[in-house]
Amino acid sequence: MGADVLDMAGLTKIIFGAAAFQYVNAGSELGLFDHLHKTPDLTAEQIGADLSLARRPVDTLLLGTTSLGLTVRDGEGRYRNAPLVEQLFAEGQWEIIRDVIGFEAHIVYPGQQDFTESLRENTNVGLRRIPGNGPDLYQRLSETPFLQNVFYKYMRSWSELANPLLIEKTDLSGVTTLLDAGGGDAVNAIDLARAHPHLRITVLEIEQTAPIARRKIVEHGLEDRVQVVVGSIFEPYAGEYDCVLFSHQFVIWTEEENVRLLRNAHAALRPGGRVIVFNSITDDTGDGPLMGALDSVYFTALPAEGGMIYPWRDYAAWLDEAGFTGIELIPCRSWTPHGIATGTKPE
Repeated sequence: MGADVLDMAGLTKIIFGAAAFQYVNAGSELGLFDHLHKTPDLTAEQIGADLSLARRPVDTLLLGTTSLGLTVRDGEGRYRNAPLVEQLFAEGQWEIIRDVIGFEAHIVYPGQQDFTESLRENTNVGLRRIPGNGPDLYQRLSETPFLQNVFYKYMRSWSELANPLLIEKTDLSGVTTLLDAGGGDAVNAIDLARAHPHLRITVLEIEQTAPIARRKIVEHGLEDRVQVVVGSIFEPYAGEYDCVLFSHQFVIWTEEENVRLLRNAHAALRPGGRVIVFNSITDDTGDGPLMGALDSVYFTALPAEGGMIYPWRDYAAWLDEAGFTGIELIPCRSWTPHGIATGTKPE
């Protein structure tokens, strides 16, 4: 699904893409879009007064948001949100978008300055932009509570956006025990436990994240069916399960590490058990989706030594190499490039 033929307008948006992001981020952080949602058709003077912005800054902000189509100005000089922005508010999606914007602003943008060097060095050079001494992003986040909060707000919102696809596209009726390997703050486990009351779920997470997951589980009253164990997803998994889930994991690691994760899952599954891999996946043709290409900048420059939004063919090859059969590749057909790859441990 290649891009349309590039023209100068398109090239301008690419070259000045970082500046375009600053407008959506400023509009989000300053409360412009929320304010226009509650009180549309305001003049620049009214917006400036309501947001405590002087005339030049508010004119600059509105010039950018309107030029980009985020806001609309009528013939009388009054502003309102673009129809898409209002649609996101109406569908309860704007809060998710706001969390994504915050994640991009505070974590992704600093690190992706080193994208070119990360390509040269074949490692995540951008991690140096994140304070702390941990070997990867996830361990460093625990050293900076503000960034940790930004990250988990984003991951929770991203998962809440995507998990309905996971629930719709996977049949867990024959599954009793499920391991959510690298399950973050338990957002996946909570959603799956609600959708499937027969499930008992174990969340495997690092020590720094486990207390957050336990707190979320208690908040949702699911501590009788969802538990958290501390450990590394790269070490052998204790116990035997009907299903092992990797959600938003395989985009982070190298190909060799992904095969290692699948072998861990294979060893932890009962005969006939299934592994489910759920995250963004790109086309085998190598020309999209665009969002998958753009997101690969982050996974190349920041979280860990390797990673990208890999194509479908890689998932099939990894599952086969790890000993799985009955491999299925399931596109989710969303505005995000999510997909599901599953395999079965032979009886």
